Amino acid sequence: MEDNSNKPDANRHEQRFERYLWNSRLLVMLAVVPSLLGALVLFIIGTVDIFHVLLVAVDYYFFGATEDIHDVVVPNIIMAVDIYLIAIVLLIFGLGVYRLFVSPIEQAETHSSYHPFNVQSFDQLKDKIARVVILAVIIEFFRAVVDIRFQSPLDAIYLALSVLALAAALYLMSLAHKKE
Repeated sequence: MEDNSNKPDANRHEQRFERYLWNSRLLVMLAVVPSLLGALVLFIIGTVDIFHVLLVAVDYYFFGATEDIHDVVVPNIIMAVDIYLIAIVLLIFGLGVYRLFVSPIEQAETHSSYHPFNVQSFDQLKDKIARVVILAVIIEFFRAVVDIRFQSPLDAIYLALSVLALAAALYLMSLAHKKE
C-alpha cells in the first residue's frame, strides 16, 4: 500500500522549483538592459561625432579655418557610421534576447517577420547580428582604405583582392538572404 500523504507536498515543492526555473529566464535582463544602454550611448556618440564634423565643415568654409577638412571629414563620418552599426547590433541583440527569453514585444508583432527585431529563434538572432557585424567590418575596411598610401604595385593588387573578397562575401550574404 502506497503512502499518498506526502505526494501533494512533493508536488507543491516540484511546482515551486519549476516556477523558479521558469523565472530564471529573467536573468537575461542582465544582458538586455546594458545592451540597450550601450546602444543609446553609441547612438549619442555617433550623433555628436557627426555634429562635430558639421561644425568643422562650417568653420572651414565660412570662417576660414586653416585645417584641411578633406583629410578628416570622410574618416570621421565613416567612424560615426561604424559606431551606429555597432549600436544597431546592441539593439538587435537586446531586443532579440528579450523577445526570445522573456516575452514577445507587441509592437514588433505587427511588423513583418523580416523586421530586424522580429526573431523567431536564437539562430535567426545570430544571423541578423552577423549581417550587421559584417557590414560594420566592411565599413571599417572602407575607413582603412581611405587612409592607404600605396608603396608598391603589389599593395594595389592586395587592395583589389580584398575588395573582391568583400564583394564575394556580400554576394554570398545576398544568396543566403534570398533563401529566407
